[in-house]
Amino acid sequence: MRRRLVLIGLALVVLSSAGGAIVVRHDVDDAKYRVPASVFPALVDMPGEGHGVLIAPQWVVTAAHAVTWQSEIRQVMLNGRARNVERLVIHPGYRKPVQALLDQALATWDWTLFRSQLAASDDIALLKLSDPVTDVAAVTVNSGEGEYGQIVQIIGKGATGNGESGYAFSDPHRTTLRRAYNRISSAYGRWICYVFDAPPDALPLEGGSGSGDSGGPVLLQSGQDWVLAGLTSWSDPQSTARVPGRYGQVSCNVRLSHYREWITGVMTGVTTGT
Repeated sequence: MRRRLVLIGLALVVLSSAGGAIVVRHDVDDAKYRVPASVFPALVDMPGEGHGVLIAPQWVVTAAHAVTWQSEIRQVMLNGRARNVERLVIHPGYRKPVQALLDQALATWDWTLFRSQLAASDDIALLKLSDPVTDVAAVTVNSGEGEYGQIVQIIGKGATGNGESGYAFSDPHRTTLRRAYNRISSAYGRWICYVFDAPPDALPLEGGSGSGDSGGPVLLQSGQDWVLAGLTSWSDPQSTARVPGRYGQVSCNVRLSHYREWITGVMTGVTTGT
């Protein structure tokens, strides 16, 4: 079972939902990427690995694949405290990866069809907490559609490494909190994506997601504030020559402006999920 989870993480990832978190530039001190929890107190830790974000006093948004591999989720961690979960709502358009396609991709390293399957799935879920959160402010969900070309913050505790050597799939999926920046290279429909560029084209603190970062925030600046534009979802294994986290990795993230109506509907009881 553990091997299967690793392979699915590779495929989805590599996901970020699932070592120290965030993959960094090889020529920048890793300490510059490490941040205290106070930088983003609305970050939610799922059991074992993966993240979510508090978007209302009683609601957490996350990537569906970050929670559906577990039989149930009774508690999550937020601001150093365990919070009970009342219910989980999976988007009805979410589809688990087909094992046969994953097996074929791993055997041939042709990820074309597997990527198509990932791209066609609605990788988003909501968790309703049993009690409203009063000690952490919720984060505003982005409602605009001007993400293309914008610089974003990526935050997570998943697998880490650097763009020159990448990281191993067997590396820990939960470690130290890190923050990096990147520029959105494409934005349409369900997804916003970015490329982990190598120096000299990289941003000063350029980085990308790693396994275990799934469901974590992609933040876009709006005026003086940072709003939640996306959730870490999957990276294209074919973009990294069989080693995740290397320069050139393309990471795709759930585009929350696309799901604003569904999110509001679930929270107000107008829309349901699976």
